[in-house]
Amino acid sequence: MEAIPSASYSMTLRVEFPHRGGTLGAILTTVGEAGGMVGAVDIVRMQNDRSIRDITVNARDSKHGRRIVDAVEGLPETHVINISDRTFLMHLGGKIEVRSKMPIRTRDDLSMAYTPGVARVCRAIAEEPERAFNLTIKRNTVAVVSDGTAVLGLGDIGPEAAMPVMEGKAMLFKQFADVDAFPLCLDTKDPDEIVETVKRLAPGFGGINLEDISAPRCFEIEERLKRELDIPVFHDDQHGTAVVVLAALINSLKIIGKGMKDLKVVINGVGASGVACAKIMLAAGVENIVGCDSRGIVHEAREGLNSSKEWFAGHTNPENRAGGLAEAVRGADLFLGLSAPKVLTPEHLESMAGDPIIFAMANPEPEIMPELAMGHARIIATGRSDYPNQINNVLCFPGIFRGALDVRAREISEDMKLAAAEAIAGVISEESLAEDYIIPSVFDERVAPAVAETVAEAARKNGTARRESKQEQETGVSAPLLF
Repeated sequence: MEAIPSASYSMTLRVEFPHRGGTLGAILTTVGEAGGMVGAVDIVRMQNDRSIRDITVNARDSKHGRRIVDAVEGLPETHVINISDRTFLMHLGGKIEVRSKMPIRTRDDLSMAYTPGVARVCRAIAEEPERAFNLTIKRNTVAVVSDGTAVLGLGDIGPEAAMPVMEGKAMLFKQFADVDAFPLCLDTKDPDEIVETVKRLAPGFGGINLEDISAPRCFEIEERLKRELDIPVFHDDQHGTAVVVLAALINSLKIIGKGMKDLKVVINGVGASGVACAKIMLAAGVENIVGCDSRGIVHEAREGLNSSKEWFAGHTNPENRAGGLAEAVRGADLFLGLSAPKVLTPEHLESMAGDPIIFAMANPEPEIMPELAMGHARIIATGRSDYPNQINNVLCFPGIFRGALDVRAREISEDMKLAAAEAIAGVISEESLAEDYIIPSVFDERVAPAVAETVAEAARKNGTARRESKQEQETGVSAPLLF
């Protein structure tokens, strides 16, 4: 089944063609017949006998884009002058920048922002280090840290190649929660060096978002940083995924009328996110989880398990099942895919319990395409934006950090994650819930504030908050005179 043309493979063709009736229509028809999706058509220049237009086209992938260009080039008297890849253009020079919050136009401005006035602020922080949260960017800044070993579906591509993803993450922090984030891609895979580097950089940040670090190293790195730093450390590939999955599950259960304790859950893919999803579901009350990897069902008697899979085997699979995916899904209520495309079939779905829930989250191609699952599953969700019920981490991490920063939380605890999941689920009223609407849109402006408020409240209750509210931070900033 072919993928749908996507903006991620969007290009602008600058085409020169005869300026006469029907020629532009023939070009657009050719693009459509080649499987492309036409967006905007803009006039560049029109002359007596020739016309030049920019035609924006979405393709399925790079090879498909090339076929579309060749088809247009094959038309009589038609020439593709230039091809602009719109995705690459968006990344030219990077996607983020640093700006001053106020202009420096006079000597007075300079003397307060920099020397000599800045020395007074430095002394105040030296005498009371906690004041860095109010008097520096630490108050609202998160480091997005990666070593480039597990980037999207690309794997170990290195720190330089990971930068576009980390820049994108920083954009999302700012867009959805007004958190200033900065990408830090480290040229080391050594856990000791990563931990030491982050610790030395931590004074300038109010939180650490770990990203795209391969398992099982990511578990050790996160746990050590959580122990050794007094600011929130959050590995989004684990916990962001887990929070949004739980939110989608909470609302799914409202539709099918089952409880957490009633569920039999299959997690296909027992990596960082799979383990985190198991932990949060167990904390939410699920009692029967079975995990599968490329070698089949994970169980305690299986040899060659790494440390994270040993934990998984010791806390899941209460019926001690063995075998492959077919045995795992038989009688299951929920299939959670965090693995590879096309591993799930309609036959698998037919063997599941009534009203099965399918979260097929492999990207870009899920474990089963929604078209194949329709008619076999009650609820279907993916990680893709071109289908209903997109399970996307952006629903979680901006609001979680917003809430944690607002109360200067020392950590992001399990109860804060559970609260975030409930907040995301609660954005959709029970009257609005439907099989194709179990999770809010990533552009729903209610999500981040709801998550932030709930997470901040959870931090206050569990004692990890150092401030009562964001408002207190904003009003309690007066400094003593230091003459």
